[in-house]
Amino acid sequence: MAPGLLDLVHLTTWAVCAVIKLPQLVAVLRAGSASGLSVGSLLLELAGFLVFLRYQIYYGYPLETYLEYPIIIAQDVLLLFCIMHFSGKTKRALFYGVVFWVGWYMLTLQKWIIDLAMNLCTFVSAASKLVQLQHLWQTKDSGQASALTWGMSAYTCASKLQTT
Repeated sequence: MAPGLLDLVHLTTWAVCAVIKLPQLVAVLRAGSASGLSVGSLLLELAGFLVFLRYQIYYGYPLETYLEYPIIIAQDVLLLFCIMHFSGKTKRALFYGVVFWVGWYMLTLQKWIIDLAMNLCTFVSAASKLVQLQHLWQTKDSGQASALTWGMSAYTCASKLQTT
């Protein structure tokens, strides 16, 4: 890929990641409901993003290679809180927060732990999408699931294949 085009794809990926979950958040907030969204899927996605971010930091990769992940994680945390709030399980969100916080530190207790976790990231990411699709299939209700968010996610995945 030409260097100029590669830079453009890289920049647009950052831009899309900065707002990737906003359509989903807007849909949930407007409806006052999180129907159609799977908490399990979001937790898996969040776990994968946190492992990836921790791995990048642990090995000292340049910030440009993972800058979008803290932004996506913050959006996922907001979305998780909204889902838990609208389903009446706000206290459970605190429990998940503690589990992820502890996991963040446990990942780097031993080098092999972070390496193994990183090797499982692709599987976890794929599993998160499958869990969401299974939820949609079982409930037969897309509810507040945002096609725009899914589309932007597909774009960023495809663009990362070209820019990394």
